[in-house]
Amino acid sequence: MVQTLRKPEILTIARREGKVTVEGLVEHFGVTPQTIRRDLSELADAGELERVHGGAILPSTTTNIGYTERRDLNLAAKVDIAREVVKHIPNDCSLFLNIGTTTEAVATELQNHMGLLVVTNNMNIATILSGNPNIEVVVTGGNLRRSDGGLVGELARDTISQFRFDYAVIGCSALHENGDILDFDIQEVGVSKAIINRSDQVFLVADLSKFDRKAPARIGALSDMDVFFTDGSPPLAAQQYCHSVATKVIEAEQS
Repeated sequence: MVQTLRKPEILTIARREGKVTVEGLVEHFGVTPQTIRRDLSELADAGELERVHGGAILPSTTTNIGYTERRDLNLAAKVDIAREVVKHIPNDCSLFLNIGTTTEAVATELQNHMGLLVVTNNMNIATILSGNPNIEVVVTGGNLRRSDGGLVGELARDTISQFRFDYAVIGCSALHENGDILDFDIQEVGVSKAIINRSDQVFLVADLSKFDRKAPARIGALSDMDVFFTDGSPPLAAQQYCHSVATKVIEAEQS
């Protein structure tokens, strides 16, 4: 395949999977590693990708990628994570689900649960659960973020303060190996902190690509989480950190 055709397909793969590897692209296109490294370097020079060891990732910015792209990004991993999470959520409990495409996957997998009270600041989750008579849904209210159906701001925080949750399932935009949990919207960060403070058990749901991304606003740390659900083995530094702060890491089985 000529270079002009390879580059758009490399970008398509990166947007779908969050990153690309030299090894994977060599196998996909049937060309040499040197050819792929040259393609990636040129895409990086153009600002389309950011080079990392062994491949490339989507470029870091101070704004999140679009909702549609986020929803489709690592979709299989999100479903695997969601199926693992719901095994740890009993019937007849109160639960908060926050903004995020992985938490939306969790909502989809909760459909067979009974007697749940689900509070959310995610309009998409409210829609997913709205047809289930066995799940009571409370929407926080707040400032509507039209890009993804999220509700943020003071009203959302005030609603959360009126509850005590048995469980909270939260997502994030990026993770740092030092344990920091990161996001793009400072208003969403404030809501996430309120959720953590009002929950007995806090579950973080994030696939491993979040370690390849950067975001400017800090939600908290993995030490604030009871369980970190992901789709594989986190970087060694993150594993060591979780062990040191007694945060359990559960790797979802691939379907």
